[in-house]
Parts: sequence; structure tokens; C-alpha cells
Amino acid sequence: MKKLTILLLVVMLMATALPTMAQDGTLMGDWEACGDPDALSGDVNIGVIFTLTGGAAVYGNVQQQGVQLAIDEINTSGYLGDATLVATYEDSTTGGEGAIVAMTKLVEEDGVVAVIGPTLSTEAFAADPIAQEAGVPVMGVSNTAGGITDMGDFVFRNSLPESSVIPGNLGQAVEILGIESVGVLYSDNDDFTVSGYEVFVDTLDELGVDIVREETFQTGDTDFNAQLTSVLAEEPDALVLSILAAEAVPMIQQARALGFEGAIIGGNGVNSPGVIEGAGEDANGMVVGAAWHITNPSDINTAFVDMFEEAYSSSPDQFAAQAYTGAWLMATAVRCANSMDSAEIRDALAGITDFDSPLGLYSFDEDRNPDHAPIAQIVVDGVFEILTEETAAAVFGE
Repeated sequence: MKKLTILLLVVMLMATALPTMAQDGTLMGDWEACGDPDALSGDVNIGVIFTLTGGAAVYGNVQQQGVQLAIDEINTSGYLGDATLVATYEDSTTGGEGAIVAMTKLVEEDGVVAVIGPTLSTEAFAADPIAQEAGVPVMGVSNTAGGITDMGDFVFRNSLPESSVIPGNLGQAVEILGIESVGVLYSDNDDFTVSGYEVFVDTLDELGVDIVREETFQTGDTDFNAQLTSVLAEEPDALVLSILAAEAVPMIQQARALGFEGAIIGGNGVNSPGVIEGAGEDANGMVVGAAWHITNPSDINTAFVDMFEEAYSSSPDQFAAQAYTGAWLMATAVRCANSMDSAEIRDALAGITDFDSPLGLYSFDEDRNPDHAPIAQIVVDGVFEILTEETAAAVFGE
């Protein structure tokens, strides 16, 4: 019965997740028309680098699930004609050095035609130049720090940068929650958190919100009581955190233990069910911007969620959705290039526009960044909900 269900879902995804075929046999959209991939055969080898162990594994493991789900669909559907998409997975072990080792192996030893990952922006800054120098396209599916695609024309990302997500999320939070003052805490030894902090500060200034105090900490710290005590003494309406998941859980718990009952606003680092699970009830009232939400009613997203839950007996998060979409985007580039030449795949990837996906209608802009609308979320009773006056009232009252 389970195999039958999976087969039915594959058929459903073939009717939705695949780009629609026009009558002339070309893929619909604004990129250069491409027909059946008749020049492809054998294995199309891609590399995938995620943090599968260490503090960021809460992101990497679901990313691997998302990529593998997409690859299984791609191969089952015959999307690449006579070719089979094959992934070589590498664990970056939550660090730049691990990402460098993984990227070097994939590019120089395994000879992959493209790479998905790595998970963290810090890892991307360390490892992506290797792919750039080798002329191998690399696509981050969770890299949101500023400057990622500035590393070169072979570097892409399908994850909305913090500069796109934070302003909209923060603006909605300030308006709906009536926030006039905040305390800001951020890790000052990580590219992603520093970049997020800079966007937060600039946005708060534009919104006219008073920053009553700033405090820093280090990635890897576990005790934040001193910083929180200093910030909370200023009685801010909300806390703003630029932080990764491993530090977010104790930070949130310690803030609540010190008596803070207001909103905790975070960047992409807290956009994970793992943070909610780790922090428990203390996570209620956490506000975060997102590129995706599970309740998106589109046919493609509904099919993706159903298939993910069938395959893994758990619900996907944004990191899974972005990884899943990333694998489909890379497969589409291979199909449209009708080639296993990395430079031709890069060109086809850059030309993708109006690709229907669980993230919505998706395009790359001229700088190889994603172009689609973000949303704002709030944790209510242990679940991410769309931020509205009603969901905010469910946590904080009228």
C-alpha cells in the first residue's frame, strides 16, 4: 500500500513540480526553449555538501532528505531522458575546513558537474571559491548572508538573502506588535550572523525603532545570562537575535527564565522546527521571516509536503523545501543544457525564470540570487503560523 501511495504521489508531482511542457515540446517559461534531453545518457554526477553532524545538523539532515526526494522523482519521471541524476553526499561537519575538504574532493576527485550546498554561509565563503575556480556551478540552498554570489559567476543561491527577508519580517512585526524598542544580540564570529545583524540594525533605524542595547556572543557559547541581563535591564519591547540554531535554543530559554515575555525576533538561523522543539514552550512568540510556509495551498507545495511526509514520517521545513527546489533547478539546468558540461549547465541555470516550485514562482535575478516574495511567521503553540494580528493575539493577547 505504501509503494502504491508513493507511486501516485510521483504521478501527481510529475503533473505539477515539472515545468509545464508546451505543445511544441519546449519548456514553458522565459528561459531559452529546450526540448528533450536527447544528448544525455548514463550518470549525471552532482555533489551535495550539507552539515550532517555538529551544531548545524538540524538544517543539513532535512536538506539531504529534500534533495534525495527530488532526485528520486527526477529519475522516476525520466526528466533527464536516458540519464540518471546521481548525488555524492559529503558532510561539512559544521565548519569551513570541513566544507573545503568536501568541495575539493567533489570537484577534483569525483569530477562532479555541479554542486548543491554547503549549508552555512560561513562554509560557502570558505568552499565556493574552489568551485568557482574550477568552473563548476554551485548553488547554496540555505546561504543567506550578504555577498554570497559576489564570489563569482558560477555561484548561485536559491535561498532568499537576509537583506530580502529581514526588512519585510521586521516591518510586519513592528506594525502588528507595536514594537518601539528592542535589544539586539548577535554572534560576532560568524559571517551569517554578522551579516544578519547589519541588516537588522539598518532596518530598525529605517523603521524608527530604538535599539536600547546591543550585546555580542560567540558561536559555540551556551551561557548568555550576562548579556541578557544587561539587555533586559533596559526593558525592551522585543529581543532581536542574529543567531544559529545551536545557540538560539539556550538563548531563548534563558531569556524566558529571566522573565522576558515579549517577542523574540530572529533571522533565518531560527527558522527551523528544531529550534522550536529544543526551546519548547519558550519558543512561543518567536518571529522569523521565511521563504516558504507549509500552509501554502498551491498544488506543487501540497504535493511536496504530502510526499515528504510519506517518505520520512515528518513534516518538511523551509530548509527541506529549498533543498528540494534546488535539486529540481539543477536538474532543469542539466536538461536545458542537454549537456554534462559544467559551463553549459551554469548558463542554463542562470537563464531560469518563472519556475513553479514549492517556494512559489521562482527566478534568478541578474546576480544569481532568488527572486520571489518572503513571508513573516510567528510560533504559536509550538508551530510556525503566518504572522497576523490574530496569530499574534493568540500568543500575547489583545
